Amino acid sequence: MVQVESNSSMSRVVLEPHAQFDLTAHSRASSIRSLSISHSKRHRTTLLYVGTHSGTLFSLSAEDSNDSDDAVLRKLSFLRSVSVSDAAVESISVIEEFRKLLLLSDGTLFLVDSELSNRATKLSFPKGVSLVTRRRLRNNGGESEGFGSGLGSGSGSGSGLGLFQKLRMNSMKEGEVQSETGGGCVFAIVVGNRLILAELVLGNRNGKSERDDGGALVVLKEIQCVDGVVSAMVWLNDSIVVGTVNGYSLISCVTGQSSVIFSLPDVSWPPRLKLLHKEWRVLLLVDNVGVIVDPHGQPVGGSLVFRHGLDSMGEIDSYVVVVSDGKIGLYHKRHGGCVQVLPFGGEGVGRCVVASEEDKGGRLVAVATATKVVCYQKLPSVEQIKDLLRKKNYKGAISLVEELESEGEMSKDLLSFVHAQVGFLLLFDLHFKEAVDHFLLSETMQPSEVFPFIMRDPNRWSLLVPRNRYWGLHPPPAPLEDVIDDGLMTIQRASFLRKAGVETIVDNDLFLNPANRADLLESAIKNISRYLEACREKDLTESVREGVDTLLMYLYRALNSVEDMEKLASSINWCVVEELEQMLEESGHLRTLAFLCASKGMSSKAVHIWRILARNYSSGLWKDPSLENNTQNSGGNLISGRVIAAAEASKILEESSDQELILQHLGWIADINQVLAVNVLTSDKREIELSPDEVVTTIDPQKAEILQRYLQWLIEDQDCNDTQLHTLYALSLAKSAIEAFESENISENLDSGNIETRSLAMLKNSIFQIPVRERLQIFLQSSDLYDPEEVLDLIEGSELWLEKAILYRRLGQETLVLQILALKLEDSEAAEQYCAEIGRADAYMQLLEMYLDPQDDKDPMFTAAVRLLHNHGESLDPLQVLEKLSPDMPLQLASDTLLRMFRARVHHHRQGQRKKNKTSLGVVAAAIKNNL
Repeated sequence: MVQVESNSSMSRVVLEPHAQFDLTAHSRASSIRSLSISHSKRHRTTLLYVGTHSGTLFSLSAEDSNDSDDAVLRKLSFLRSVSVSDAAVESISVIEEFRKLLLLSDGTLFLVDSELSNRATKLSFPKGVSLVTRRRLRNNGGESEGFGSGLGSGSGSGSGLGLFQKLRMNSMKEGEVQSETGGGCVFAIVVGNRLILAELVLGNRNGKSERDDGGALVVLKEIQCVDGVVSAMVWLNDSIVVGTVNGYSLISCVTGQSSVIFSLPDVSWPPRLKLLHKEWRVLLLVDNVGVIVDPHGQPVGGSLVFRHGLDSMGEIDSYVVVVSDGKIGLYHKRHGGCVQVLPFGGEGVGRCVVASEEDKGGRLVAVATATKVVCYQKLPSVEQIKDLLRKKNYKGAISLVEELESEGEMSKDLLSFVHAQVGFLLLFDLHFKEAVDHFLLSETMQPSEVFPFIMRDPNRWSLLVPRNRYWGLHPPPAPLEDVIDDGLMTIQRASFLRKAGVETIVDNDLFLNPANRADLLESAIKNISRYLEACREKDLTESVREGVDTLLMYLYRALNSVEDMEKLASSINWCVVEELEQMLEESGHLRTLAFLCASKGMSSKAVHIWRILARNYSSGLWKDPSLENNTQNSGGNLISGRVIAAAEASKILEESSDQELILQHLGWIADINQVLAVNVLTSDKREIELSPDEVVTTIDPQKAEILQRYLQWLIEDQDCNDTQLHTLYALSLAKSAIEAFESENISENLDSGNIETRSLAMLKNSIFQIPVRERLQIFLQSSDLYDPEEVLDLIEGSELWLEKAILYRRLGQETLVLQILALKLEDSEAAEQYCAEIGRADAYMQLLEMYLDPQDDKDPMFTAAVRLLHNHGESLDPLQVLEKLSPDMPLQLASDTLLRMFRARVHHHRQGQRKKNKTSLGVVAAAIKNNL
């Protein structure tokens, strides 16, 4: 947190002077001895009672006077005075419910009405009273209820009710009546070494309730007091805490037993006690340390270390007020820190007295010297926060708000409000990181509040900006450039003033280490961007979302953060394209614009931009920022850039059902990468499929593989049964196969190198992993829907013999199939298998004839003929075979083959004969059996 002031100016202003009273104007011969404050709920006024050494009691009013001058401290209004005795008024106990005051003077107790309209009445009570204190119950419960809840046992059981009722009834004489309020007012009174518990009862002997007749103290119980002179005493619940020069003790008003809380050293300041009404605890002074104990005398929380000795202690809200040597010290109860020191009487003024309202919501505290009373009022919490912010004590302001919020005295909304206020003050102090940190801690701050810092008014979102100046502590919003310029000017002006000896509130860090404008502007943009990024996760209205995302893009552009721009544009966003289009075009961030258009469903414009980028890549007019750093392979970057543009365009087209748009841009994508073009055509992401006829017509005839892959997808993946498409696919494959075959032959003739290596190179440049001839053969065998004659016409003059065989087979041309298999391809195994598929014996004989007389001046294929006779001789007629055998056939090959053939024939004949005989025997046996 940024702190810029000296320690003296950093202290919190909690109390401010309210009014004062000068005793010398009314009594020159006396001095002040005691002081008390009473807030009358009935009359809604605050009264001060001042007791003097001469035995006079004054009443003062703390209410504002109409004729007071703000430039001069107003005076406390003097109301009345009454003479109590000839001795000092030692203590004043206000009994608000009875509108009475119980006074201690010259060892005697007096009772007087709170308006001092009558003389003080001496109460019938033993003399020698040295100290008196009233029993206090939490939540302002009546003393009668308190005794009932506590006197039965130390833990507060209900059995004590009967005990105190008996004490009260036994102590009251016949004819006496209790106070008309129905509840007594109980006091602990020290008389010598006795501690007397007595109840103040109002009324007269005749049973009439007349307040002017005073009252009486009814002794309820006497307890042996602790050793030593009791100089301080507090009674809360069932515990009486007393202080002597020896230390502090806890006395139970139920059992009368005492226990030591603390022992004081031989040389120590006098004991002091103060009941902390808000926390319902007791503050004990041990030398210069304030120790807080609970009603059982157990220390709780931390200690308060006072700077000097003190004369008196008071309480206001969350603070302990101590006075000594003409100064007021304000200490926080929880953390013990001294938050404010106020001089009020000057040094050497002698003993001072402090009094505070006993209501935990009190706002006044009074201090008195010998002749003067000064009343201070608590500054409202909001004003305290404002004062800290004006001093640029931002940490103190936040600490105070958090403290008040934890104590339930301030709402979370106000805490968020202060965080936002601190953020704006820090922003104008040029501490942008800390400012945004506070913005993020505010739950009520609206993102639109930072819009004016990014874009000048008027703009699209001007009406969304709340016109909230907060507490008027910072200038109105302005663009960041203006904020920085004004801030630097302020620092420069403060520098001149300091040189002239004028103290200024300025940030020492920036003053001693001034940052340049560029660095400050970069920091501002980065941190405001961080805030808007966090706001994107909030539940905002549509118009605010648009402003957040659009202005965030402006900030990214100012930082030239291409990665962030493209990330935002390509994600789900609320950017307004028309607000950003011109800026992105002029700055050359076409990729971002393309991503943005695509995210908004503007597919046509997005693809058009990618086409421009691809063209600029190839011409060198534009470079991809993500590839600029790689200078080792500029050619590779060029190719990569074009492919990236085509890839992004293809992503858009894959999801588009706009056939016209797809076919319009298919060509340039195919020129860059055919696989991407195929992905566009075969995408399953679109809702409406493309027209195959239109696609086929549009595809460049020179890009046969795209057509083939598209037709393959239609036939194999989409189960297309269109005979025209099947035939077109077969013709395209056949044409490509012919071209590939011819290309291989030319390469083979020109270069006698590795044929396999050349084939792999050709396959690598293809979008297919299977060679085209293999794909053609597979399709010709698997499909029944293409026109074989049309395909055959195309390949008739080529060397695609296997493909021709497949087509002739489709057409039933058995002889031509056998000729191709046996004579052109010389694949004896395939030829024999085809004969087996035909299933007729003459097929083998026809194949044999082809082997023995190949025609076209080709030598007889004796080896293939012998193989045929060897494998399928039993299916041939030996006589026909002998007729067909060529005289040129080697005798050894023929004899062995014929011998095996005849043996097989005889074996086959014998097997048939045996089967016939078995059948005859079976018939005879059946006839005999029937005759029997």
